[in-house]
Amino acid sequence: MQPVQASDAVWAPPVQPAPARPAARTGRLWVSVVAIVFTAVVALLVLGYLLVSLGAPAVLVAMLLAFVPLVLVLVAIRWVDRWEPEPRSALWFAFLWGAAVSVAIALLVDAGIRFALATPADTDSVREFVSAVVQAPFVEELAKGLGVLLVYAFWRSQFDGPVDGLVYAATVAAGFAFSENIVYFAVAIAEGANGDLGYTFVVRGIFSPFAHVMFTAATGLGLGIAVRRDAGLVWRFLLGLGIAIALHALWNGALFLVDDVVFYYFTVQLPLFVFAIVLTVLIRRQEIELTRERLEEYADAGWFADSEVVMLATPQGRRRAREWAKRAGKQRAMRGFIADATHLAFTRQRLVSGRPRPGDLADERALLSSVTRSREKLMQ
Repeated sequence: MQPVQASDAVWAPPVQPAPARPAARTGRLWVSVVAIVFTAVVALLVLGYLLVSLGAPAVLVAMLLAFVPLVLVLVAIRWVDRWEPEPRSALWFAFLWGAAVSVAIALLVDAGIRFALATPADTDSVREFVSAVVQAPFVEELAKGLGVLLVYAFWRSQFDGPVDGLVYAATVAAGFAFSENIVYFAVAIAEGANGDLGYTFVVRGIFSPFAHVMFTAATGLGLGIAVRRDAGLVWRFLLGLGIAIALHALWNGALFLVDDVVFYYFTVQLPLFVFAIVLTVLIRRQEIELTRERLEEYADAGWFADSEVVMLATPQGRRRAREWAKRAGKQRAMRGFIADATHLAFTRQRLVSGRPRPGDLADERALLSSVTRSREKLMQ
């Protein structure tokens, strides 16, 4: 569809796509490949360490048990990420960073501290308390936060705001919790106490599968807000990281300081979790509203029909569009149409807010051209 009119407030670029930037795209591809290969290698090393130290049978059974809370977390992340899905390469890197690199950092730091103090952690109650309430929250959240920061560095064009920060942070945390659960479950199995295994699974797999997600989400939100406002990246990231460390320390500290852990869980941790859910829903609605507002500007310039804006910028409209595309056998074209339109809205947001990234104008042209081609395929 050709633009019928260009208003003074909305720039309507030509239909022709901008010249491609093969060098930049190739560079991003290589960065993605190297990053994922590196984290995969570290994952194999961590797995090997666990197999040797805890035993293959225990680790394999623990891994199967750890998949239960992992699936719950990934389903929730998928729901949050449905509006503007992140690239799979970035999500794989985030997960592997959490499951491997963050775990390796935590293990190395803990081993270094034990060696420096020459005191086994499990025989010193003070050392155990400091390790759980100070060391673990600081080291683990810093390691996970570094992963979120690297996602921003490597996939900056796909990091648009708070929801993206939340998704990437939650994915890193899901990976870390998965590996940590394997360790806890395997230790319980190796000790030969089925009661301990059952208790550990209930606490970690049923009552607190989202604990690490809630902690690290604060780091992701801080970074995502900084990206959306294009200001204060360092201090907002550090503020989010500080909140993540505090939440983590509060959770671990309760195991030492609170007599009635169940009462503490339902009066403190559960309300915090509910607050996190409400905040996530509100942020997600904000992104939906932003998509609608930006696409309406393109509609005013003639790039979309009003009915298309309703279809592309409302959950109900997207659901009906996907159902129609499935019946018509055009799911791929519809997925591309929705994805490009959403990415176009976020690109436009940066342009109208006066905080464009290098290449945003070229991306806008290319996305408009891609939207036009997808529409043509859907109308055939």
